[in-house]
Amino acid sequence: MSQHGSSAGSVLMAFAIGAVAGAVVALLYAPASGEETRRRLAEKAREGRDKAEGLARDGKDYLQRQRESLGTAVQKGREAFKQARQETL
Repeated sequence: MSQHGSSAGSVLMAFAIGAVAGAVVALLYAPASGEETRRRLAEKAREGRDKAEGLARDGKDYLQRQRESLGTAVQKGREAFKQARQETL
């Protein structure tokens, strides 16, 4: 399951990088003044950084929820094992 999550994260990251690269190329080839192009590039870079920070925050939240779920499952498994063991004695 962790391999699936890692793969999905890699695909999302590759998509985001491709989108940013495409936006940069489009801006560089667009007919605009140098000042306007630099302003647009800076704006897109800020947007990309904000989006990446949001994705990283979402990823951390997801991992924390999975860690908590796993901890709960392990604890319940231990309790079930302990109870079954006591019933057999």
